[in-house]
Amino acid sequence: MSNPHQTSRHRPSVSGLSLTPSTQCQHYHSPLDIIAIQHFCCRKFYACAKCHETLETHHPEVWPRDQREAKAVLCGKCGRVLGVNEYMACGSQCPGCGEGFNPACKGHWSLYFEMGDDGDK
Repeated sequence: MSNPHQTSRHRPSVSGLSLTPSTQCQHYHSPLDIIAIQHFCCRKFYACAKCHETLETHHPEVWPRDQREAKAVLCGKCGRVLGVNEYMACGSQCPGCGEGFNPACKGHWSLYFEMGDDGDK
């Protein structure tokens, strides 16, 4: 499938339960739930932490703060893979295609990314 906004030649594979082409899963499936995050522990993209917990046998590990440039967040709409810092600063909108992301996901960042005492950077 060709997409003019896609920034990589190969769209990463995403795992999850009842996964849609836009990366929604059985846990999070609103029109804004269109990101998948690569887990630091296994380097696999998952639709959400609950899917990772169900499908993997190891404990999750978060991305360390010193690795925030890692390309670890996939836009399920256009296939762009964002760096962690880029994702955190995007204002819940894909910088590639402009599609909106669920702003409530910010409440789950600590499941994926090492957070400071201030809850952010």
